[in-house]
Amino acid sequence: MTAAPPPQAPLPRGYVLLCGLAMGAADVVPGVSGGSMAFILGNYSTLLEAIAGFDLELLKLLAGGRWASAAERVHLGPLLLLLAGIFSSVLLLVRPITWLYEFHPVFLFAFFFGLIVDSNVLIARHVQWGAGGLVAMALGAAGALVFVTRVPVTMPHNPFTLFWSGAVAFMAIIWPGISGSLLLLVLGHYQHVMEAVKGLDLVVPLPFALGCATGLIALVQLLRWLLARWHGQTVALLVGVMAGSLWKIWPFLTVLESSTNAKGKLIVLRDALAAPPSASALLVALLLGAIGVLLVVGLEWLQQRVGVAEMGG
Repeated sequence: MTAAPPPQAPLPRGYVLLCGLAMGAADVVPGVSGGSMAFILGNYSTLLEAIAGFDLELLKLLAGGRWASAAERVHLGPLLLLLAGIFSSVLLLVRPITWLYEFHPVFLFAFFFGLIVDSNVLIARHVQWGAGGLVAMALGAAGALVFVTRVPVTMPHNPFTLFWSGAVAFMAIIWPGISGSLLLLVLGHYQHVMEAVKGLDLVVPLPFALGCATGLIALVQLLRWLLARWHGQTVALLVGVMAGSLWKIWPFLTVLESSTNAKGKLIVLRDALAAPPSASALLVALLLGAIGVLLVVGLEWLQQRVGVAEMGG
């Protein structure tokens, strides 16, 4: 059993805001996880601790008027900065990213493919590999591969289904490698939720947000327990999940089955890996992937400058 890492020191405010911006940008893209961004940026354990603070003990502190203790329990300052970054990023980038996803997916996914590959190598470098770690990584990769190749289903867009879809999707968002946006695609809610966010329609986001909060708090307790008890194996599992999810962000996919939604937009039901259609397309994908790799290298340098501990310990 690998010992859990020591508690993480407080992070600079600007860095926490950057983490939030990166998480929000990633969460808009089907196939990319905001949890992966927190994992890559070294803010993951702090995020888990903050969310885990929303429990019965917090209610007791609030009922007793112990506001300072309540704020400290949930790391209120960093948490608000992180949420500000996430929501600002989603609101600012939901239009350009959904436009790229619809019209230029190769550009979008080539960049994120390079980013995720390099970050996975970086994190794996710090895992103490053994039989348990290799098994955990294999299970994570297999599970992610099964998940990302599921065929989307058709579901009603009522408050109940939006609530539990939000709960499941946000569990995915906090788990590195599992994309909440991709899960919404599988559940048939992605376009509906994104259109509501772009139009600032609160009728849809409200039950969805309540579901997100419910799923988030439930999963965080599980992850904290796993990281405390089997830290090395859990990190290896997360590395495997991120590796398995790369199938969905391979830049060159061929559509095997599709349909259109009520607004006439194409919904991909089933796809498969394909070769680059031309040398120029391959060159552009390699260039954008290299930019993603360089971004991770820059983030690692920034981590060292601000003293952020690596997740792999």
